[in-house]
Amino acid sequence: MIHFYSENIPQPKLRKRIISAWIKEVAQFHGKKTGEISYIFCNDEKILEVNRQYLQHDYYTDIITFDDNEGEILNGDIFISLDTVADNAKEFNVTFENELHRVMIHGILHLCGQNDHSTEERTEMIRQENEALNLLEK
Repeated sequence: MIHFYSENIPQPKLRKRIISAWIKEVAQFHGKKTGEISYIFCNDEKILEVNRQYLQHDYYTDIITFDDNEGEILNGDIFISLDTVADNAKEFNVTFENELHRVMIHGILHLCGQNDHSTEERTEMIRQENEALNLLEK
């Protein structure tokens, strides 16, 4: 089951059934099934608090993914700062909705095993994000 929560900020308008079906399709494409996935939408201050508390990182970010997978079943908590998503949308000249979808699927791709530490991994992550976004737009 895919859950959508909000902390310290209004929840974004989402087509939850369509988004959930899309996430399941992307997971299936990667040979995975969705289990318990929670999106927690928050502000910059909350994501900074999470980053400090759990990762010992002292900086803002758009997303933090906590992986609790069980074999091929995707489980996890995905924190998304809507403040940073909005800033990134402006910076990349895309809509807020497009950037939010990109970040949401970015977390799923992490749960599927995709990393983005090296230049090659980041390039592959972007390619996979774009493929996933194309599925949503159909």
